[in-house]
Amino acid sequence: MRLAGASERSFTTGEIAAELGISRNHLVKVVSALARSGYISTHRGTGGGFRLARSASTITIGEVVRRFETSQPLVECFRTDGGACVMSPACLLRQRLTAAREAFLAELDRTTLEECRYTATLAIVH
Repeated sequence: MRLAGASERSFTTGEIAAELGISRNHLVKVVSALARSGYISTHRGTGGGFRLARSASTITIGEVVRRFETSQPLVECFRTDGGACVMSPACLLRQRLTAAREAFLAELDRTTLEECRYTATLAIVH
């Protein structure tokens, strides 16, 4: 979201970490994952840093969430191995949770990174 707020420039991990009050070490891992996935491009050396690799208007939040967040199941029975829930055979909640998850992701599919851009002039709420 921060990169979308100033798409014309590159940022460093130190700069973003300080601005947002987050761990630089964690941010390095996030930047690496985003670069491997093609969301950002990185440049080493003087004047280096990272920036969006695609226009923020072409990246949906749903796309990013699916890429990075769906590996963690919402509930036990959503695990790839089926989990160990004893209620699974007769559970009436699983179908509703599946529908809710799909509605959540569908809403995020309608939201672009451009619509959620963050600029340094906005106040950070903790």
